[in-house]
Amino acid sequence: MKKLSFLFISLLTAFAFTGCTDGLDNIEYNPSNGVILSAPVSAAATSSSLTVTSTMNGNVGVVLKKGFCYSANVQNPTIKDYVVDADENFSATITGLMGGTTYYIRAYVYGDSRYVYSETFTVTTGVASLEEYVAPAYVDNYVDIAAWSSRGKWNLANVHDPTVVLAEDGYYYMYQTDASYGNAHLAGGHFHGRRSKDLVNWEYLGGTMKDLPEWVIPKLNEIRAEMGLEATTANSADFGYWAPCVRKVKNGLYRMYYSIVCPGTISGDGTWSERAFIGLMENDNPANNDGWVDKGYVITNASDKGLDFNVAANNYENSYYKWNAIDPSYFIDKDSKHWLIYGSWHSGIALVELDAESGKVKAELPKPWGTTGEEIAAYGKLIATRNMRSRWQASEGPEIIYHDGYYYLFLAYDELSVAYNTRVARAEHIEGPYFSMDGTNVTTNGGDILPVVTHPYKFNGSDGWVGISHCCVFDDGNGNWYFASQGRFPKNAGGNASSNDLMMGHVRKIRWTEDDWPLVMPERYGAVPQDKIEESELIGNWEHIDLSYSFGNQKTSTQMTLTEDHKVSAGPWAGATWSYDAENQVLTANGVKLYLQRETDWEASPRTHTIVYAGYGGNNKTYWGKKSK
Repeated sequence: MKKLSFLFISLLTAFAFTGCTDGLDNIEYNPSNGVILSAPVSAAATSSSLTVTSTMNGNVGVVLKKGFCYSANVQNPTIKDYVVDADENFSATITGLMGGTTYYIRAYVYGDSRYVYSETFTVTTGVASLEEYVAPAYVDNYVDIAAWSSRGKWNLANVHDPTVVLAEDGYYYMYQTDASYGNAHLAGGHFHGRRSKDLVNWEYLGGTMKDLPEWVIPKLNEIRAEMGLEATTANSADFGYWAPCVRKVKNGLYRMYYSIVCPGTISGDGTWSERAFIGLMENDNPANNDGWVDKGYVITNASDKGLDFNVAANNYENSYYKWNAIDPSYFIDKDSKHWLIYGSWHSGIALVELDAESGKVKAELPKPWGTTGEEIAAYGKLIATRNMRSRWQASEGPEIIYHDGYYYLFLAYDELSVAYNTRVARAEHIEGPYFSMDGTNVTTNGGDILPVVTHPYKFNGSDGWVGISHCCVFDDGNGNWYFASQGRFPKNAGGNASSNDLMMGHVRKIRWTEDDWPLVMPERYGAVPQDKIEESELIGNWEHIDLSYSFGNQKTSTQMTLTEDHKVSAGPWAGATWSYDAENQVLTANGVKLYLQRETDWEASPRTHTIVYAGYGGNNKTYWGKKSK
């Protein structure tokens, strides 16, 4: 539950960041020290390495250090990005590059207390073969680079509740909830962004909102006055900044819906939490991270209990609104209607139509309380609930996409520190009804959605991941779909009492089953070349995980062995047979269709590529696996 779980993000600043600053924020960049640098030139290029050379002239006697800085995202890289030292000939070989990726490279020198840079050299590496493949090198346990001064090295470190949009400039832009290890993000505003061309290398951009929007406290006090309550005494530092959603509306128009969670309570005995707001920002070009313009209030929590907010302290299920105004998701349907989908824990998930021109709620909003659902109907209609009789929902983070005739609703289930898992239902109409894979109508009847899409898990040789949900789902315009979420380290991993506060952004590929259900791959996306998978490669040992739901538990792998005679000789399916559809890359074992993909083996040392599978079996079970090396 977000209200409680964000208390787990402890104030680790004094512990985590002592002695970690690199001092780069105070460096004066690119003034003249009398040294003139030529743009780099390259030689000896492969898909994973590049030799570069530069020259320097002028006041070279002041030079104390020289080298090259490079990035796959930053078009004018500095020493805050990746750096390699140059030899006496002002030459260096850059290794560990991704194949088929554009890199920006500048020569630099340091001397006379100044850094001077050359013009940028742009080069695209060749497309790697599997033999040449170089896996992403960034670390998952990022404690050593967690400080704000190291943000240029974060890549996908400190990501929570991501939203991703593919912009006109070819970049994927990612934004998120205000959360980070040690609260490092507090130095840079709210709703932080980063961007990538390849979904592997990410450039950190910083906050899109500098301060609490001016409308929030006046709007809160306006509602409190109408309720007969005194004005809030909270200041801007007390408010929460959660779960934005960014969409491209059209060329030159991007919208970000965001949640502002207000502190305090509204009942005398403290059982009923204060409301939240959903607001809107717009930008004509997300490359201008400071270009987001606030458009103000969109919607707030609605209650069907009138002003009766006093309940017994042990009656937590009744201290809930009808709709909780957090976790917005914005969607333009196939008929060009605009919708806001939102909600968390309180009763379920709501959908409300928006005005396309303004981005605000289309209907006139009455006071956000009443004694019947009809009195607050303008605040939305139910599209999914776990329980028709209880407001204790343990579901949130809605995300809707449209694919091949269906609207798919992804939801996060349970608390976010460990147990977080993802479910998906679908409907023929955006307003529902939404059906689980087992046929449950979760709109009109309620119930738990199946299948499980992601779940806490652990492959051999790693701590594994927990808290994997609150997703965004997007495509690249060429039929390739992706699932992005956060993942957290388990508690006390490696002896770190705060390891569960380490949150890494995860991007995974999606494959669609023959009956159009999305399968999320078990290993994170790492741009592995998708060479055809031959049947001979399937013979041997696999790490097999039954990903069926188990509250708060990491599902661990067991060995499954496929033999040359098409038998399963070990593991939970021992004695069964297997076959392979090479054209569609589907392995059928024990009667279960497992969809294959080449992905990065993140647990291997060194990291490399492997084959993974995901599939849905009998009783709507979910299975993950990867080929063992």
